[in-house]
Amino acid sequence: MKFLFVSPEALSLDLAYTISQENAGEEKAPNKVKFFVQSPTEKDVGDGFVEKIDNWENLIEWADIIVFDDIGFGKIADKLRLQGKKVVGGSSYTDRLENEREFGQHELEKAGVSVLPSWNFSDFDEAIKFVQDNPGRYVIKPSGKAQNEKELLFVGQEEDGNDIINVLAHYKKNWATKIRIFQIQKYAAGVEIGVGAFFDGQDFALPININFEHKRLFPGEIGPSTGEMGTLMFWSNKNKIFEMTLEKMKQQLAQAHYVGYIDINCIANSSGIFPLEFTSRFGYPTISIQMEGVTSPWGAFFYSLAAGGEKQLKLTTKHGFQVGVVVAVPPFPFNDEKTFRKFSEDATILFKRQELMLQGVHLGEVKRDGNDWRIAGKSGYVLVITASGDTTEEARTEVYKRICNIMIPNMFYRTDIGSRWTRDSDLLLSSGYL
Repeated sequence: MKFLFVSPEALSLDLAYTISQENAGEEKAPNKVKFFVQSPTEKDVGDGFVEKIDNWENLIEWADIIVFDDIGFGKIADKLRLQGKKVVGGSSYTDRLENEREFGQHELEKAGVSVLPSWNFSDFDEAIKFVQDNPGRYVIKPSGKAQNEKELLFVGQEEDGNDIINVLAHYKKNWATKIRIFQIQKYAAGVEIGVGAFFDGQDFALPININFEHKRLFPGEIGPSTGEMGTLMFWSNKNKIFEMTLEKMKQQLAQAHYVGYIDINCIANSSGIFPLEFTSRFGYPTISIQMEGVTSPWGAFFYSLAAGGEKQLKLTTKHGFQVGVVVAVPPFPFNDEKTFRKFSEDATILFKRQELMLQGVHLGEVKRDGNDWRIAGKSGYVLVITASGDTTEEARTEVYKRICNIMIPNMFYRTDIGSRWTRDSDLLLSSGYL
């Protein structure tokens, strides 16, 4: 099969490379993959791993399946589906679910999902006055493009909201041109948990994915928010978490003809499960960690997914748990080209034992020059290392063993991915969610 990947920032390189290697060395011909990168700073990502192209529109007819790996392509994905093309990822509706927080919460509420109280603002003074008049603990969430700046999300700690007021005043002074619209959401304590599944345009493909992201830079959830430094996950049949949240969105997703992966990040406590935000695309590093747990061929699965019922969906997965850890270098998680050039540019990725180099190693922003792997792009997001186990401790032990086989100058990673499971599982079990 012929796959055309369209990527703003080369996010899906690992998936594209995996699909390109399927059937290799067998009697069947391997899948053909062509990879388009939109961002000028990420153009070298994937060199030597996949075939790169400079224009994807003129290959639409060539492709059996077109894959959009991020939001922002919804309108063109809708158009291509109407033309009969098989497309994974993207729709105008699901782009709005992720990009417009108010719309996402409204759609959840319309589907009968319990949501936390939230208020949307475009004026910082109005937001400050709101918190002054309604003291409490809140979370500040930028909307639109500003939500990609993960360090701008702020979780209040003070019950009177004074820290929120101070941060809003700071944002007004320094970020007003970038944060046009933002949401203030009531804070809720509990377990942060994600529930996701692949959707074929009509229904969800089982099993579902339950995941626990670790978003802060340092162990113990300290430091700036990075998007994600690693995740613990497992695959599951339908459960209460899915039934109370994502499954209720089935009708809206079917009406939008969405095909792809979709995830809702939630807070679960004894009072209920409350959705925080959508990810209506592959997650990163989520998709790489899912590869650790999925035993089905990805190319065949995506074809059946995009065919929307033409072929029977088959997604087979491992039992137990999967853990994935992001290995990064400076300036991650920030954008700083000077720092990147000084500490990380073109650095070689070495493996102590070559026979172990591909065990659980997934591609971030890397390129291949002959037999050498080198850092590419500009962000410092280098590799995702994954492992499986019947228990979380087995998976954790193996993933950190695999990381010890890697040598990159100035590399860093979190050492506590998956360690919250004992506490989190107790709460989820006692509340009847698992």
